[in-house]
Amino acid sequence: MEIVEESAYRFVIPRQGRMRVPGVVFATRALIPDPATDRALEQVANVAELPGIVEASYAMPDVHWGYGFPIGGVAATDTADGGVVSPGGVGFDISCGVRLLAAELGRDELAPVLSRVMDRLAAVIPCGTGRGGTWRLRGRAELDKLLAGGAAYAVACGHGGQRDLDRCEDYGAAGQLEHHRDRRYPQQLSPQQRRLCEQLRVEDAQATGNSDLSA
Repeated sequence: MEIVEESAYRFVIPRQGRMRVPGVVFATRALIPDPATDRALEQVANVAELPGIVEASYAMPDVHWGYGFPIGGVAATDTADGGVVSPGGVGFDISCGVRLLAAELGRDELAPVLSRVMDRLAAVIPCGTGRGGTWRLRGRAELDKLLAGGAAYAVACGHGGQRDLDRCEDYGAAGQLEHHRDRRYPQQLSPQQRRLCEQLRVEDAQATGNSDLSA
């Protein structure tokens, strides 16, 4: 695939084949994914084939191989020109909670009340670590354990169950820092990951005197 370096931070995939617009990648050369192990650039080109796509198929510096869209991909479409809204572009692959909802409302109806609607949604939908959060980390040490154990550590501490891990990419715990690059998908948590989560859970129980954590 041809990719042209327009500047130190902007690379362009010229239009070819069925691409309706070029692909534009904002990154340094060192951050450009290796086509031999990561098909993100191919996905940038594929997104450029979407009906109604406007201007370009963009990719941010964190771009890497996703499902349909690359992770870090951005695209705008014009519905007046046959554009579509693609669920593949809203981050479903890591179970981040983004969902596509359809409503029988036009732009003209929604615009006058949009601010009130957004305020109401923010008030009733729990998000982030503020009000409504059920788990408050006990300092940097526990944060480090959560970062090391991932979603499996959260489940081990009682926040979720195996069915939640089954729906997480890589079962909620990457085996290595660059795990997303090689795209290996284990059928279950590796023995090393399970031992790490169990060790962290026992350490927490010993530190807090909470027998529920070691059960």
